[in-house]
Amino acid sequence: MSQAYLVDASVYIFRYYFALPPNWESRSGYTTEAVYGFSNFLLDLLARKPAYMACAFDESLGSCFRNDIYPEYKCSRVLPDEALAFQLAACREMAEVLGIASFASDRYEADDILATLTRTCVDGGCAPLIVTRDKDLGQLLDRGAASLWDFAADQYLGREAIEHKFGVRPAQIADYLALVGDAIDDIPGVPGIGAKTAAHLLAAFEGVDALIANVDQVATLKIRGAAGVAAKIAAHAEQIRMAHQLATLEYAVPLQSGADLAGLAYRAPQPELAVAVAEEFGIGGLARKIHRVLGAASEPVAAGAVPS
Repeated sequence: MSQAYLVDASVYIFRYYFALPPNWESRSGYTTEAVYGFSNFLLDLLARKPAYMACAFDESLGSCFRNDIYPEYKCSRVLPDEALAFQLAACREMAEVLGIASFASDRYEADDILATLTRTCVDGGCAPLIVTRDKDLGQLLDRGAASLWDFAADQYLGREAIEHKFGVRPAQIADYLALVGDAIDDIPGVPGIGAKTAAHLLAAFEGVDALIANVDQVATLKIRGAAGVAAKIAAHAEQIRMAHQLATLEYAVPLQSGADLAGLAYRAPQPELAVAVAEEFGIGGLARKIHRVLGAASEPVAAGAVPS
């Protein structure tokens, strides 16, 4: 089977933005450390010769459809300043000039785009690797993704690893987050219900809908304070349903043309164009690597085995 890489771009861009010193500068005067780190990272991925590859970028902070459901969603996130916004846009430009299909939306998040592209790959008979550091995307394993892959740590997470991390099946991650909440995304949880209690509840019920519909049965479970847990679920039923909406990925994001499997096929561009753009962003030091990788990336190879 040919290999597909679906890249959670923003998580890596921010990693390089905060980890690297500002040793690179564009011709327009902005530092470009994130552009350097991200471009180098993409070239390392391309050197593995994936048959298909796409990047998903976040452009929906504050305007996501989830903010319509819950205005406080991601309210603690600070909007990028001008310097960071420049680097985010430059990273997308570099991805595109390297020949990588790139997608963003002002209504849907990168996670939703990755979910939609996962469906596209699976429908085309290809199980993608999700290149990310976000373990919440483990729910994609229930939709046919081969594995999560944190490239920087060279760590693969399959179904068993996700179950070990959360104590629930990949298909139940949104249900789990609806109970415990997610402080990073400002998704509220049920007070007094932590990770272990949520895992016990979801071992007994398929999901939060079944849990709420049968809340009287919770008091009979062998968990500490079962009666109190049942009362909390009943009192927070509407919040749980809303939080589940927030944590559930959208698999039908309307994307621009080229979002089918054929559009994700990697076709190496001319290295000279990529080098010219890299020099514009002050990262011309990658020129030799660009020529080497783009010259070799035109012949995708079949995927090997992926650890579970």
